[in-house]
Amino acid sequence: MTGGIAAYKAALLLRLMTEEGHEVHVVPTEAALNFVGKPTWEALSGQPVYHDTFEAVEEVNHVLQGRQADLVVIAPATANSLAKAAAGLASDLIGNILLTATVPVVMAPAMHTEMWENAATRANVATLRARGVHIVEPAVGRLTGVDTGKGRFPEPEDIWAQTKTIAAATQVGQTLAGKHVVVSAGGTREALDPVRYLGNRSSGKQGVALAQAAAAQGAHVTLIAGAMDVAAPEHKNIAVVNIESTHDLLEAVLDHAQHKDALIMAAAVADFRPASTTNEKIKKQDDDSAPTIVLEQTEDVLRSTVEQRDAGQDLPRVIVGFAAETGDAHTSPLEYGRAKLQRKGCEILVVNEVGVGKVFGQDENDVTMVFADGSEDVTIQGTKQLVAEAIIERLAGALS
Repeated sequence: MTGGIAAYKAALLLRLMTEEGHEVHVVPTEAALNFVGKPTWEALSGQPVYHDTFEAVEEVNHVLQGRQADLVVIAPATANSLAKAAAGLASDLIGNILLTATVPVVMAPAMHTEMWENAATRANVATLRARGVHIVEPAVGRLTGVDTGKGRFPEPEDIWAQTKTIAAATQVGQTLAGKHVVVSAGGTREALDPVRYLGNRSSGKQGVALAQAAAAQGAHVTLIAGAMDVAAPEHKNIAVVNIESTHDLLEAVLDHAQHKDALIMAAAVADFRPASTTNEKIKKQDDDSAPTIVLEQTEDVLRSTVEQRDAGQDLPRVIVGFAAETGDAHTSPLEYGRAKLQRKGCEILVVNEVGVGKVFGQDENDVTMVFADGSEDVTIQGTKQLVAEAIIERLAGALS
């Protein structure tokens, strides 16, 4: 809530929310606390109240609040807060929440009639609506003092009724609502000694983007994370399971994918591991000789999972694999990918050409989706987030 006299009526809105069982976190501006103090909001919500960007910094609170929310309601929304939101300013905690939240945003303005009808305010409201922000129209009636006109804070019951309608419509539009998706991300590492390992260049960016895209469509997500250059997403619907080796990955997939709807194997699996390891660091020799390292193949996580499903295990009926390929003089990466689809037995395979400066660690991706049912290939180019959204869209279609 922002700093308007209608803040006292927002306490009634908060009560309506909590009485229906919702967990509500109140974020007031400093100006809002001049009207209703922090103890009131903490008592009514049963949650700690933060209003400063530099509070709870160890939790990265200015980002965490927006990521964990299912819905953001700003009530009352002053003319100043509408202007700051339209400009994308992050000068306070609310501004940071609006920039990080990917969920519906509802704003209930309250101000004097002249301020509501000012051309600047009207332009800001139009900008926010064009971005998908839901604006609850102010009521007409008694304002502060003796003024009367449009700009009155709507009754809390009206705001809550409209908010629930907006939330319900958004939920209906989520293509994976009620589904549970397992996503693997990052690279696996195969130990040689306590210091060294055999690994790959995977950053985990594409897998994290897939987890976020699935959660945005209403899915509960289990993210099985190997070595990643990016942090695992902080989202109430994303649970993170950390692994290191390919064997760890296989065990985690067979465990956490049980009774789930879909599996996306985006992790870059190390195909080989040292045939033997040592508990002590391998030392350099004075004669400059190097040890001979014998490799063996690791488990085929994707094929093993498909085989166990086909043998009767309750594993996802839609499994999406990834094929990071390089071509040669005779065969293209896509041709290698088609052959891999046949060997692995999954429903969808995402093929991309990899190499130094290609895909691994980059923000862009260029993939082709091939399908076991013979559907036409789909090529996607763009940011890894855009690629993730396109994959999730096809996944939702396969599940439905």
